[in-house]
Amino acid sequence: MKQRPKLAGFLAAQLLTVGAFAGAYASLAPEKADALREAVTGKIEFHPPKIERNEPLVITPLYDDPEVVSDEELAAVLKQVQSRFEAAKLKPNFVEHALRTWHADAKFQNPKLLDGADMRDFLLDHGRFVQSWGEREESLLEARPAGVFVRWGKEFANSASVHHDHLLACLTEARVHADYPVRAPGRPNQTMRDVINQAIYDFDLDERETEWSAMAFGLWLAPQQKEWVNGQHRHLSFDLIAERQLRGHKQLGVCGGTHRVYSLMVLLRLDDEYKILSPEVREKTVAHIKSVRDLLLVSQFEDGHWPYNWPDGEDAVKKPTEHPMSRAVIATGHHLEWLAIAPEEFQIPRDRVKKAARWIIDKTVKSSRKEIRDNYTFFSHVGNAMAMWRKTRPADFWHQWEATHPYNPDEEPKEEKSKATGKTKAEESAAAAH
Repeated sequence: MKQRPKLAGFLAAQLLTVGAFAGAYASLAPEKADALREAVTGKIEFHPPKIERNEPLVITPLYDDPEVVSDEELAAVLKQVQSRFEAAKLKPNFVEHALRTWHADAKFQNPKLLDGADMRDFLLDHGRFVQSWGEREESLLEARPAGVFVRWGKEFANSASVHHDHLLACLTEARVHADYPVRAPGRPNQTMRDVINQAIYDFDLDERETEWSAMAFGLWLAPQQKEWVNGQHRHLSFDLIAERQLRGHKQLGVCGGTHRVYSLMVLLRLDDEYKILSPEVREKTVAHIKSVRDLLLVSQFEDGHWPYNWPDGEDAVKKPTEHPMSRAVIATGHHLEWLAIAPEEFQIPRDRVKKAARWIIDKTVKSSRKEIRDNYTFFSHVGNAMAMWRKTRPADFWHQWEATHPYNPDEEPKEEKSKATGKTKAEESAAAAH
């Protein structure tokens, strides 16, 4: 009987402790409560931001200037960057770039080309991937608790996406719907929305490549979601993402820093309509883009191209650096892309744009099929940029062009044969597949 007061006191203390814990838990911010539940249960607690639309937003080009690129020139460029890929060991990176340029609804009269639907389904259907790479190759897609992860990284050679969220950004620009089916190994009933959710879960402001995440999030989340939380329970916003693109030297980032400029211009265009940036961050972003514009004025070579080290300004011209021609294609093509969506206040004089277009059209049209194939990811941006300067999509223009210029197989150049094997690229791919 003497122990009852002690027991009652013990229980009362325990109840007070539990009550205090419950009170503290109830006062936690939602993301901190999720983190605590994860620590206790070992299960992922992630609530992705709601995507209100089934289609991504579209940033339309602002100019239609036949003096930058004529119909005939655009047709010649687009013919060079068509989806001429062999079925065996199809590189996701090449397909991503082609799909970004041509979009999911592209159709070609040439039966040897991959239509937009073929490219989209290769990237989103594990069965299509296996047909190209075989069962032994690690899958491009991986089902995870938060969604569908895309394998990426240069260390995976040719069977993965090269850049983080590049596949997502390309599918987004290709206007693939959020409810489009995604078939990952072991989980064939996912959708594009699950790819978006996994990207949001994984996103880290401190990683090197944030350009494509910034663009994809802008086109899917704006304007309903201006702030959200990632899988590490960190608050994110378009302000933080824009400031991340502004961080560091202008040449940092992928493709000589040009993708950052494009992503920032996308965010500015979205802010024009939806006010997703704070006035302070918008002011910083505007100043940054104008500084890029000013650098383009002094780093452009007499023949019209911009070098890979364009951020060096005048020194890029006075002390030229030896770079492969493909790097000039990268810089010039990418700059022409963001300029095509940039309002007048960010524009360089139109005669400078025309000079850049003349140079890159000439390089693209005169390149051999092998040169285009080996550098396809770079040249694809040329096709996209030139179509944008005519305020059209490559698929729309090509459909109209083929109506009056139907495909003629006799006009196709003969496939070059390897000196080592005596076989064409198609024959080598077919042999490798067997």
